[in-house]
Amino acid sequence: MSTLLEEKPVEKKEERTPVKRVSIIVSQGSLEKVYPALIMANGARMEGIEATLFFTFFGMDAILKKKQDKLKVATVGNPAMGIPTIVGAIPGMSAFATKMMKKEMEELDIPPVGEFLEMIEDAGGEIYACKAAFEMFHLKKEDLCSQVKEIITVGDFYEKSAGAQIIFT
Repeated sequence: MSTLLEEKPVEKKEERTPVKRVSIIVSQGSLEKVYPALIMANGARMEGIEATLFFTFFGMDAILKKKQDKLKVATVGNPAMGIPTIVGAIPGMSAFATKMMKKEMEELDIPPVGEFLEMIEDAGGEIYACKAAFEMFHLKKEDLCSQVKEIITVGDFYEKSAGAQIIFT
């Protein structure tokens, strides 16, 4: 019979290897999909962790000069919104949700996308555009914001990410 006063064996603490590098893939261009990637990359740099952002498919909207300040909250098919899909489809609902989210972010002093990308680059983070998506959407280099270091292939991304924790948002 065991008692509360019995000595328990000392558990060995698992040694954790600190994260040294992260590579974050941004594949979606809605506000609630882009910001987590930006916050994680910025947080990594503030902790001294190398950070790479790889924008592909609709995530490219965040690095396109004409679109980065016009990202919206997805209200249709977003279970986190807590509203039925039919309500999310009502005209103006996405604009309303976007306005509310931007207001909350402003109150928390969270910078707009362009400024966030600039902060990440200034802190030593690297920002890349996906060559396949770039070509598929018929983009030009001048369509991209200045923080994009290079347009690279998936193979290049994996090479640059060797040894990094890969995060898909």
